Amino acid sequence: MTSLTQKKGTASRHCTTHLARTMRSLATDTVEEDSSAIFPVGLGSLHYPSPSLVEGLRMAQEFTHVPVLLEEVTELFDSVAAGVIVDATLGGAGHAQALLSRRADLGILGIDRDPLARGVATERLAPFGDRAVIHAGRFSELEEIVAAGQSGKGPWPKISGVDSPAPVVGILADLGVSSPQIDQAHRGFSFARSGPLDMRMDPSAGETAKEYLDRVDLDTLTALLRVHGEGRYARRIANALIAARPLDTTAQLVAVVDAAVPRGDRRRGNVASRVFQALRVEVNAEEDELSALLDQALSVLAPGGRLVVISYHSGEDALVKHTFRGWAEGNCTCPAHMPCVCGATPRGSLVSRRSIAASEEEARRNPRSTSARLRCFEVER
Repeated sequence: MTSLTQKKGTASRHCTTHLARTMRSLATDTVEEDSSAIFPVGLGSLHYPSPSLVEGLRMAQEFTHVPVLLEEVTELFDSVAAGVIVDATLGGAGHAQALLSRRADLGILGIDRDPLARGVATERLAPFGDRAVIHAGRFSELEEIVAAGQSGKGPWPKISGVDSPAPVVGILADLGVSSPQIDQAHRGFSFARSGPLDMRMDPSAGETAKEYLDRVDLDTLTALLRVHGEGRYARRIANALIAARPLDTTAQLVAVVDAAVPRGDRRRGNVASRVFQALRVEVNAEEDELSALLDQALSVLAPGGRLVVISYHSGEDALVKHTFRGWAEGNCTCPAHMPCVCGATPRGSLVSRRSIAASEEEARRNPRSTSARLRCFEVER
């Protein structure tokens, strides 16, 4: 893990950045949603090795995103003090580039588990030098990563005119799977492209979707599918998947689900979309990681700092919404119709009581943005 000063001068910095994203429960759309990579990461150096000129350009072309709610995100961080924003789902660095370009008094600590994403982000953030640092890690390691950086045990963004170590004034989490991950068949995220049943955000570590399906029991798989919206056909699909194992490819998975669900009862979109979502969430422990991020965020943020979360499914949005409201109310336990007497102390305030959605123009430009819901919480000053 190092700063990006050494990465200057490569061709991929000139590539256009685009970006978007998706956890549990029902999606508000049936397209294969995308986002930056999230959660754990693997190998040795916490910076992806610097690619050659040709390799860097190829990686940047392969990892092309359209940043969702880009203007809204940058505006929400306009009011924070000078300091570091933790981009906990760095991906192709679309949001990070915009934030660093907009304000010279901000630095970025980018966290991502996907080595391809980290490599591309390294190239794209190279022009910002020591203001950007990239770390391979997961949400549940947030406090550890920040503590190491601010204590000098790890690298930390350096910002001209700001005392070091600069405080954390913002955290951004754009949840889910990125377009490049979906588009690369060998990652196993897409029901539209045949590839190995992998689905790991970090392809170097952890259990694959195939390995999970090979060992899971009927009741556990049924419950998982129900949580992700399969309802009346959850057990039927689970039975079919277990009877058909071992399953090796995404195409095989789609075929089994297709045969298990009567055509007259199918939703709009691919019949296997929620099965893919359920397996991806399970394989990557996405629910636990999001909960860990929320548990640690307030201890990391400086007074007046902001936490911005973009979610793509009702389950993850509900978790963020209820957590933010609890903080704003000091987790008051008094009946809603009575004054507070339990001594609850608000931790901050909701920047908007309702979630922020993509504009009609953005939705036309980028259909995958239609399911995005943004929420922002500001820590007490």
